[in-house]
Amino acid sequence: MALTKPRVTQLAVFCAVIGMFLATPELPAWRLVVAATVGIWLLSGAAFAVNCLVEREIDARMARTARRASASGEITPRQILLFSAVIGGAGMWVLYSMVNPLTMWLTFATFVGYAVIYTIILKPATPQNIVIGGLSGAMPPALGWAAIANDVPMQAWLLVLIIFIWTPPHFWALAMYRRDDYAKSGLPMLPITHGPELTRFHIWLYTIALTATTMLPYAVHMSGLIYLVSAVILDAIFLAFAWRIYRHYDDILARKTFTFSIIYLSLLFAALLVDHYIKL
Repeated sequence: MALTKPRVTQLAVFCAVIGMFLATPELPAWRLVVAATVGIWLLSGAAFAVNCLVEREIDARMARTARRASASGEITPRQILLFSAVIGGAGMWVLYSMVNPLTMWLTFATFVGYAVIYTIILKPATPQNIVIGGLSGAMPPALGWAAIANDVPMQAWLLVLIIFIWTPPHFWALAMYRRDDYAKSGLPMLPITHGPELTRFHIWLYTIALTATTMLPYAVHMSGLIYLVSAVILDAIFLAFAWRIYRHYDDILARKTFTFSIIYLSLLFAALLVDHYIKL
């Protein structure tokens, strides 16, 4: 269970479920929602298990991850690979047979993007790894939308864009207060390669970009006033955190910013769902 990184998986699946409900003006068929949720959850868990496998030596050098069973050797690489293959294969079967082939192939492409392109290629190669590789983590709303509509229209890609822009300030806040850990890992994270000051400035810039991006659903008449008011309030709080990180940094503030960023995304997507069914 720990190999699937359940807390991260839950947020991804939550965003996928929101995409399912936004894909139709009516309530989607519950059997389709359940099947899509299970399939996406299984393939997401498989991707995170591969991540644990590839990064087991890196995880062993970091205090935050040293106790993972993959890092400690409690679970062998062969067991991890078998586990990932079984749940990933099951997820693909569920999506193909009970949902639709488009959702299966999009979810499989997301698996490859995260487990291979991001984890193996980008993460050890560039400090912009989280920016480029963030597309894989941003895909869940499109996967959920495809599950119900068998299509991925512009509205779904707007949700993907929001998560894509949200990812850097979210992750760099973590990297800032865990910078000593990341220095031990050998990964080229931005606070290590370019210093804390530039990272703080990037957090501020990306949060401004995120604020602008979250206005797009309202601008294209995808959502109404409930979402707009919620987004403005949430963006104002996130901007305040980012400004304080930029101008008056400390590790406790970075930890609070990281925690709030998770709450922020959850509430923002919940507001989209409420607005979808209660138009003002």
